[in-house]
Amino acid sequence: MTTRPAAVAVLDIGKSNTKLAVIDRANRSVIAMRSMRNTVRPAPPYPHFDVDAIWSWLLAGLAEAGASARIEVVAVTTHGAAITLIADDGLVLPVLDYEHPGPDERAEDYRRARGAFAEILSPDLPGGLNAGRQLYWLARRFPDDFARATAILPYPQYWVWRLTGKRVAEPTAFGAHTDLWNASSGHYSAMAHREGWATLFPPRMAPWETAGNVLPEVAAAASLPEDCRVVAGIHDSNASLLPHILKRPLPFAVISTGTWMITFAAGGSLDRLDPARGGLAYVDAFGRPVSSTMSMTGREFEILTAGAAVEPSDTDIAAVIERRIMALPGFVPGSGPFGQRRGAWSHDADALTPGERTAAATLYAALVAEVSLALAGAEGPVLIEGPLARNRLFLSALATLVARPVIGRPDATGTTEGAALLADGPAGAVALADPPPATPLGAGFADYAAAWRTAAGA
Repeated sequence: MTTRPAAVAVLDIGKSNTKLAVIDRANRSVIAMRSMRNTVRPAPPYPHFDVDAIWSWLLAGLAEAGASARIEVVAVTTHGAAITLIADDGLVLPVLDYEHPGPDERAEDYRRARGAFAEILSPDLPGGLNAGRQLYWLARRFPDDFARATAILPYPQYWVWRLTGKRVAEPTAFGAHTDLWNASSGHYSAMAHREGWATLFPPRMAPWETAGNVLPEVAAAASLPEDCRVVAGIHDSNASLLPHILKRPLPFAVISTGTWMITFAAGGSLDRLDPARGGLAYVDAFGRPVSSTMSMTGREFEILTAGAAVEPSDTDIAAVIERRIMALPGFVPGSGPFGQRRGAWSHDADALTPGERTAAATLYAALVAEVSLALAGAEGPVLIEGPLARNRLFLSALATLVARPVIGRPDATGTTEGAALLADGPAGAVALADPPPATPLGAGFADYAAAWRTAAGA
């Protein structure tokens, strides 16, 4: 009879996709992996995340994985900019899709209430991208429902609560451009106290501390051991950062890629942050502010490639560089270093081949990454996590731009790898083995980049 290995299950909820990974606790190999596409349910009362579909899928996935592993720990990591209001019987309002413009109805009032950037180190973002803006709008748009809430939980801790029945908080989710955190003091912001929300925030703990064991009914539905414990959870980009801050010497930068591109300048100064250009401080797993930038570069890449990216050939790349085919920023209003600009192609995009469009979009992503690193005050090697870690053109272009090691970690599972570390906490971290740095891109790219910076006003 084969003994099932001890494992940690990671629930990784991104904006576009949800993953469930089962990781061997002894050798950190992936035992099982499944994913689903996330959906946003339309109004009423507003577009919101389909948490019930995720929950049913999660229970089924855990039960299936239990045949090949004994799941001892569950760790949750999710995207930021989602906040939940709960009572004893569940959500009092659906989980708002942060791209919904509803909170902009109160934008001017909210700007006066949110506090100065020097206190919260969080930029003023559109829609619901600041969790505080969501709460401000919900409290005024749905006052009776809001008044029923007995706790306010960031999105990772909402799932912890569904698994365990325990209400907990941790610093990385509250420190992810929520406007609810004072980065300097390590406590909640003045606005969170003035609005009375801080009284609804649960006790805080470190992301790797145990919130509780799974509820008996969850253990039965998901075929989990009754003593399976659930840790407090972590914001997804911070999960990507965690393995590095535990074992890598400062300074260095980590770029976590997906729908969002989050740049962490570990060891960098907070003094250069420009909130009008995507600058902010995230809060790491130890509660420390980290100089950062954020941009929706993954979404821009989808727009630029019309959702049909291909592997560009050397001929495609050479044609784009030689003909100066450029995507000039920006393509998601209010996002990143160029959120105040209106994007445009230098050439007719419809006349380009799919390979040329993809090459130009990739060079665009690298150029935005370079600006983001500079704005964050990043120094030292640059580690790439997520989908762009597998994009050789992106890595080579960025290596040319920053003139220091750029290391793609294509075999790493990024957020999943970091979240799996929560099962054993900092003591369980091991030194990271990096692949070789990317080879800088030649073929006249330096001149192309200089022309792009001039045209983009970088």
